[in-house]
Amino acid sequence: MSKDLKITKGVNIPLKGKAEQLIGNADQPKVFAVKPTDFVGLFPKLHVKEGVEVKAGDPLIYSKDDNRIQWVSPVSGEVVEIERGDKRKMLAVKILADSNTSYREFPVESPVEMAREAIVKRLLDSGCWPFLRQRPYGTIASPDDTPKSIFISCINTAPLSADQDFVVHGQEENFHTGIEALKKLTDGKVHLTVTGMSTPSDVFKKTKGVEIHKVSGPHPAGNVGVHIHQIDPILKNSDKVWYLNPQDVIIIGRLFKEGKYDPTRVVALTGPKVKNPRYYKMLIGAQITPYVDGQVEGNNNRYISGDVLTGSKISHEGFLGFYDEEITVLEEGNEPEIFGWIKPGGNKFSISRSLFTWVFPKKTLNLDTSMHGEERAFVVTGEYERVFPFDIYPVQLLKSIMIEDIEQMEKLGIYELIEEDMALCEVVCTSKIPVQETLRKGLDLAKQELG
Repeated sequence: MSKDLKITKGVNIPLKGKAEQLIGNADQPKVFAVKPTDFVGLFPKLHVKEGVEVKAGDPLIYSKDDNRIQWVSPVSGEVVEIERGDKRKMLAVKILADSNTSYREFPVESPVEMAREAIVKRLLDSGCWPFLRQRPYGTIASPDDTPKSIFISCINTAPLSADQDFVVHGQEENFHTGIEALKKLTDGKVHLTVTGMSTPSDVFKKTKGVEIHKVSGPHPAGNVGVHIHQIDPILKNSDKVWYLNPQDVIIIGRLFKEGKYDPTRVVALTGPKVKNPRYYKMLIGAQITPYVDGQVEGNNNRYISGDVLTGSKISHEGFLGFYDEEITVLEEGNEPEIFGWIKPGGNKFSISRSLFTWVFPKKTLNLDTSMHGEERAFVVTGEYERVFPFDIYPVQLLKSIMIEDIEQMEKLGIYELIEEDMALCEVVCTSKIPVQETLRKGLDLAKQELG
């Protein structure tokens, strides 16, 4: 039975640079990368060496904990570099792409006619399995588990996020094929959450065999964690709920319909420093240089793969993250500010009325990366509760993580959260606590101790 959700706690950050609903043209990058750093808790092992020729869909790395889970090349070409960091930590496997892509071939089959075991094996062999993530912990799902439900969030409320109705346009068949595969993976229900603020896309409305829920409200109303919390909550460590994005479903559907791994996504190029914010078709792992060259103002900018709340900082020559549907460009806030916080700001964001921006609620802001302060004493202000739509005490949870009290962390609901769910708490925090980093430490500790 569908359940409509109206979220009241939260806030939309009015950042300038929303992408216009147009598909831009750009040359395909010459270099692509698969980055182990995109995946929580991954201990990667190499499948290939530098100089090896690969096809799109050929494995590059696999998980040390479960060698069935592997990550494959998005293009055909030559492995030109294994980038490593401190202590030889693997940072990226880079591929110099061929001018024409050749694909590793898989059988073309309808998932409706396939057994669950065959679908799992196909997803593992093709490199599509990492699209399936689980709560608790926000890690890649285990092929040995059967989730109690699967969630697909077809609404994104993060700042400047890609319009989900726009990015799936024309992909009905692939999306519905992907849904048929997902339905075989759970004994429970597949839940689609769509926008309740307007009429959702026919791609979503015409999907059969799923429960569709309408969601409205400010960010984080679009977060899948909010939907799970309201519809099928995680009450204990053994509860497993899987989730993925609509464009991940399309890639899975394309695998079964066309017999190839083609991780093409529609990605929004956004942000205050982008001249003409719009969408581009990109492959996962694409170098962003061809898309941002000539499109960005100024030189003192930060490039983010993802949104400004949870995305990863990359360089001008960086690569699109595995799960990201947005590239954001904004100014670095590394210049001294005259009068600091005392200066009345017409271009600052606050959930209080201490700044004048509340007078113009529809005005978009040219924000930068400045934190406007440093970490200080952790005090109870009530700010978190205004933007945190969970039946969880956020301050008490963070303090239990800081003292590594696992039993208290469990009681306070840590299994329902990952970093994106508390990102707004970090934005509004007077004490400048690294909320997302603290939560991840708690999740890692709980997983290490309790599995």
